[in-house]
Amino acid sequence: MRAIGLMSGTSMDGVDVALIDTNGEAISAFGPTGYRAYTEDERALLRAALKEGAALADRTSRTPLMAKAEDLITRAHADAVELFLEKNGLTRADIGVVGFHGQTVLHRPDIGLTVQIGDGVALRQRLGIPVVYDLRQADVAAGGQGAPLVPVFHRALAAQKALPRPLAVVNIGGVANVTLIGANDELLAFDTGPGNALVDDWIAERTGERMDAGGAVAARGRADEALLAWLLVHPFFAKPPPKSLDRNAFAYSVVGTVATEDGAATLTAFTARSIARAADFVRERPALWIVCGGGAKNPELLRLLAEAARAEVRTGEDVGWSSDFLEAQAFAFLAVRSMRGLPLTFPATTGVKAPVSGGVIVE
Repeated sequence: MRAIGLMSGTSMDGVDVALIDTNGEAISAFGPTGYRAYTEDERALLRAALKEGAALADRTSRTPLMAKAEDLITRAHADAVELFLEKNGLTRADIGVVGFHGQTVLHRPDIGLTVQIGDGVALRQRLGIPVVYDLRQADVAAGGQGAPLVPVFHRALAAQKALPRPLAVVNIGGVANVTLIGANDELLAFDTGPGNALVDDWIAERTGERMDAGGAVAARGRADEALLAWLLVHPFFAKPPPKSLDRNAFAYSVVGTVATEDGAATLTAFTARSIARAADFVRERPALWIVCGGGAKNPELLRLLAEAARAEVRTGEDVGWSSDFLEAQAFAFLAVRSMRGLPLTFPATTGVKAPVSGGVIVE
């Protein structure tokens, strides 16, 4: 089936679009990719919705501001697909399904609550293509963490390459997660801790920029080793998987009022070391870590991860993958699995008691 996947991550920079051909088990071909950026006003609306979302007590409630943000998310994703089809000479009839993640505004599996805004029914009506959305809820309802969802796709990717096992595949978005693929292709996956969110927020407050581009600010600073030691004692890092995090589970303010460069260095090192701690939960440490997501563009973060993990670190591009569009590709893959009733999550990826399919299908 030819499938389009859509992803709007916790960095809230825009909508990623990716096309793949797949049966939900193997990947036949990778197609083109696309991107629809959010404007500054749109990002401001989404950030405000994220703050209001933190107070939600049920997954169907929407404040007026959140309803406005949900409409924006739906329209932006529809715009992204229509532009993508036009640019690549594709028709709606060429596409079997669209995998629509939406925008996470709250993820609290500890209380059985995960909320992604975005109207899958409205998207289906506008595009005229079947849509699969709300992909996390079934897992959470069955007692799982609802995250990470991408490990089964990571395994399909790794199957295409002669990559060494055990292997670690890391996605560094706002939150970082890892898929550990064992010698017999067994999976273990979980959120490792903060990704780009802390240093992004720190840099935004201190400089007005959206991120520490290339890790340049962090590279000029000196990490606070005492603070790092204290941060890494947080019980989350010692807790056995399954485990997942909300973007706001940690706050950049922990670094206090230090110089901008030193704060960035400390927060970047915190991310790298917390990712490396993932290897504590497997018998055989990975010799290779493949990094995807926004963090793959940060050489300082990659250097610090290699140092902390005592292993080779490569980016998705280094092995022929797309770091930028991997999650969008994953949601295309997951949408096809959902259409076929195949499981999206497993006991070793989210802690759900038995493998669970998921997603709401709008045909």
